[in-house]
Amino acid sequence: MLLLTDLDAIRTLTQGRLENRKITGQSADSIQFRSVMVCGGTGCTSSDSNTIIDALNQELSNQGIQEQVEVVRTGCFGLCELGPVVIVYPEGIFYSRVEVKDIPDLVEQHLLNGKPYEKKVYEKTKQDGKILNFEETDFYKKQVRIALRNCGIIDPENINEYIASDGYKALGKVLLTMSRQQVIDTMKKSGLRGRGGGGFNTGLKWEFAAKQDKEQKYVICNADEGDPGAFMDRSILEGNPHSVIEAMAIAGFAIGSNQGFIYVRAEYPIAVQRFVKALDQAREYGLLGDNVLGTGFTFNIDVRLGAGAFVCGEETALMHSIEGHRGMPTPKPPFPAVQGLWGQPTIINNVETLANVAQIILNGADWYASIGTEKSKGTKVFALGGKVVNTGLVEVPMGITLREVIFEIGGGIPGGKKFKAVQTGGPSGGCLTEEHLDSTIDFDTLTSLGSMMGSGGMIIMDEDTCMVDIARFYLDFTRDESCGKCTPCRIGTKRLLEMLDLITEGKATMEDLEKLENLSLQIKNASLCALGQTAPNPVLSTIKFFREEYMAHIHDQKCPAGVCKSLILYQINADLCKGCSLCARKCPSNAISGKVKEPFVIDTLACIKCGVCFDVCKFKAVAIV
Repeated sequence: MLLLTDLDAIRTLTQGRLENRKITGQSADSIQFRSVMVCGGTGCTSSDSNTIIDALNQELSNQGIQEQVEVVRTGCFGLCELGPVVIVYPEGIFYSRVEVKDIPDLVEQHLLNGKPYEKKVYEKTKQDGKILNFEETDFYKKQVRIALRNCGIIDPENINEYIASDGYKALGKVLLTMSRQQVIDTMKKSGLRGRGGGGFNTGLKWEFAAKQDKEQKYVICNADEGDPGAFMDRSILEGNPHSVIEAMAIAGFAIGSNQGFIYVRAEYPIAVQRFVKALDQAREYGLLGDNVLGTGFTFNIDVRLGAGAFVCGEETALMHSIEGHRGMPTPKPPFPAVQGLWGQPTIINNVETLANVAQIILNGADWYASIGTEKSKGTKVFALGGKVVNTGLVEVPMGITLREVIFEIGGGIPGGKKFKAVQTGGPSGGCLTEEHLDSTIDFDTLTSLGSMMGSGGMIIMDEDTCMVDIARFYLDFTRDESCGKCTPCRIGTKRLLEMLDLITEGKATMEDLEKLENLSLQIKNASLCALGQTAPNPVLSTIKFFREEYMAHIHDQKCPAGVCKSLILYQINADLCKGCSLCARKCPSNAISGKVKEPFVIDTLACIKCGVCFDVCKFKAVAIV
């Protein structure tokens, strides 16, 4: 068992290694040691970053410089679309889409001779003949990393590196110098609100549980991240798992609990593997278990794997799943803080919420409360996806505008296309328009606009997006994910989807549109849990802000974006067609005919509207009408 003095000794011994992972501005000639950080998140791993690491270590050995360079598998850097990502310190040179064949040249040019390997240098860091360090790029310079603070800096599988970055210092402070109420008061004063979607004050939730006079209480980390396009919690678990363990222990002390659970999706294998390894390391060091840090405090954490049911992100359904029952929600009250897991007081916080806790304890409530807005403190992690240049993960202070995130950090819309909408809050959120781009990102503003913060998904759409089809897509998702327990959600989402199908097929009437709105409101008001209560949000927000598109589908039987298959036709422009016959040869339904070197034609009755002809035509002769 380690004591606080032992942690201090580990911190002192290991801090030198982390000091090498800072941008120092040294000249290449004076650099004695370099750190090569390779992204080991899911995105880069799927692009073979593990092979990159093996190739780097082999080449360093071949060149005899393995003592002057360390290669570290770390967490997500954020720019996932550019993977595999490699960053070399202390220069802060950002390499993107690195391949195994690049390694010999990268090692020779940069690690041996101190000259960046320009072929793979991230384009946005090149400016006026110079190469900027990555922190100076638009993607990074407005970010404030708290929840993601160690991602990309430490080896997530090395507990000593977490300790060296002030890890478990907050737990020691809590156990040795603070009372339970002082911890709770600090969290309340900080203004930290739940990052899982509800936005409830974290300290207040802890206080409710602490006041319950029960011998057994539980702490649960909700890592059941199910929103399409969301990967915030996964990245934290992959890149900084000990921050969650430390926070759960602090929460356990605050409410008087000796047992925690993390409920994590089984389809997050890297996150699960790293978290389990972190648990083993924490137990070995005596940071979990009996008599933590010699203080008499006992706390344990067990892992429970979810089977991928979206509804298990709802806290009562999650608890039923942990108990071994089918994951279905139950009415509240009683709230979990009063009567939760196995009928005992339970607090449930998601991964991102917990990742802020240790930093609040170390730096103080006033520090955290100084970031963000009056009612939304701190930062928020977003997963940027869709029609945006820089897809990936960002952490920004609350109060930043949608425009700054999408057009500055996100790099705008690719291909010169026009911005059309942004969906925040995943399938439970709403779509916002160009007129909302200067709105601030905070809990209350997004809710007042008909959307929500949610867990942090942010999907960008351009002019080629059909908003009716977007609403239909999200309804299809929530319909499938409904647990079926309550009628409004089970039947209501199915009926909403049927009406949207009619609209996208050009078979709906204005009466159907009226029914669509009315039923959406009824489902919101009558559903048992947040899944059903928020499922109509994409429908209501798109009707509100893009009503003209619904009218075009109903009145004109046209899809302005050319997306809805039933409402489009493919035609060949005779003036542009060169008679190459490629479209006819690729057509799966033999709907295209003609003679070589003469214009071809499409039989609209035989056409199945697959779009293959449009995709393969090299002369842009195929048009969607």
